[in-house]
Amino acid sequence: MKIMVIGSGGREHAIVKKLLENDTIEEIFVLPGNGGMAKEATCIPIKATDIEKITEFAAKNDIGFAVVTPDDPLALGAVDALEAMGIPAFGPYKAAAEIESSKAFAKALMKKYAIPTAAYEVFCDTEAALEYIKDKPLPIVIKADGLALGKGVIIANTHQKAENAIISMLEDGAFGASGRRIVIEEFLTGPEVSVLTFTDGKTIVPMVSSMDHKRIGEGDTGLNTGGMGTIAPNPYYTEDIAKTCMETIFLPTMNAMNAEGRPFKGCLYFGLMLTNKGPMVIEYNCRFGDPETQVVLSLLETDLFDIMRAVRDERLSDADVRFSNKHACCVIMASSGYPSKYESGFEITLPDSDVNVFIAGARLDDGKLLTAGGRVLGVTATADTLEAAIKKAYDATEKTHFKNAYFRRDIGSAALNALR
Repeated sequence: MKIMVIGSGGREHAIVKKLLENDTIEEIFVLPGNGGMAKEATCIPIKATDIEKITEFAAKNDIGFAVVTPDDPLALGAVDALEAMGIPAFGPYKAAAEIESSKAFAKALMKKYAIPTAAYEVFCDTEAALEYIKDKPLPIVIKADGLALGKGVIIANTHQKAENAIISMLEDGAFGASGRRIVIEEFLTGPEVSVLTFTDGKTIVPMVSSMDHKRIGEGDTGLNTGGMGTIAPNPYYTEDIAKTCMETIFLPTMNAMNAEGRPFKGCLYFGLMLTNKGPMVIEYNCRFGDPETQVVLSLLETDLFDIMRAVRDERLSDADVRFSNKHACCVIMASSGYPSKYESGFEITLPDSDVNVFIAGARLDDGKLLTAGGRVLGVTATADTLEAAIKKAYDATEKTHFKNAYFRRDIGSAALNALR
C-alpha cells in the first residue's frame, strides 16, 4: 500500500520511521517533508495547507491511506476532503479539530461538561479585557484564541505586561486572525504533563506520558518555543493520577465531543497541570505533539499503522497498543536566535551512533544536508533508566554539528530531581 503523511517536521519524521516497521507499506510520500526524510520517504513539494493539491496528488498516485499530522490542515478540513474522495485518513474532521483551533471553544466545552480547567473569560473588545484584568491576581495568562505555532500564550507577571499583551493581540494584530479573540485565564501552578491519546470516539487509549520543555532558556527561562526537548515517561504522572485523569478528563472529553456532534477520531493531546486541586487541562491539541511524538513513539512496541487504521475504522478497542518500560529523551538542536531571528543554510554533520536523529528543519542541496529552520534536529535516545537515556541523547548531541547550533543542556533535569 502507498500511504501519504502530511507535514514537514521532526514529528512527521518520527511517524514515518515508525510506519515503515509495517511490511504492508510499499512507499511513503511526505507532503512537503524535508531533506532529512529523503532516505525513508519521497518528499513532494506541496504545502500542508494546500488541501486541493493534496487531494489531487492522493487521487493521481493511488494513495491507500493518509496521515494528517499538523494542526493547520486539520483545522482546514484535510481529513474531510480526503475521506470525501474515499481515501481513508488518520486525524480528526474539521469540526472536531476545533478543540485546538479555538481555545474559546475548548474552554466552553470544559465548562459545559465540568472538565477541570482554569477559570477564564473570552474577549474581543480591548477595553473590556483591560477592565477585566485590573483586579485579577498575578501572574495572569493571555492566549490568542486561534492557532499560533504554539507561541500565542503570554504569561504576564505584571498588569502592565498583561495590558501590553492584550493590546498587541487585539489592536496590533500580533497573531493575525488568531488573536482577534483572546482568552484570559487564571495562572495554574504544578508539574506539567503531556499525554497523547489514541481515540476513535468510542475508546480512548493513553500513550506513555511525557514532559515538554517549552522555553528557549535553561531553567525554563526566556521565550516560548515549539519545544526544546522532551522526556518520557513523566515521573510526576503516577498510576493514581493517570486513573483520575481517565475518569475526570479523558473519557469526559471524548464523551463531550460526541455529545456536541463532533466525534473525535485521531490523536487527542492533553496538556495537563497537576495542581493542588488535582489534574487540570491547560490545553488540547488535535494531533501528535512535537517534540513529544519523538519520545513517545520511540517507546511504542506495537505497530503504529495497525493502530491508526483501527482508529479510523472505529475498532480501537481491539487494537494492540503497548509501550516499553524504558525511558526516552529528545534534545532539540535549534538555530541560534530561534524563536526570533536566525540564520540558516549551514551543513549538518550527523552522529555515528544508534540514536534516532529526527530531522525537522533541513533541506538537501547537492547531496548535502543544510539547516533550513528554527528547530533543526531532535536527537532522541532510549535506555533502561531516565538518567541513561539523557546521557545517551546528550552524548550524541555533542557529536552532531552545524554552525550556530543551540540546545538546552538541562532537558530532563527536573524529571531526574522528581525521581530522587
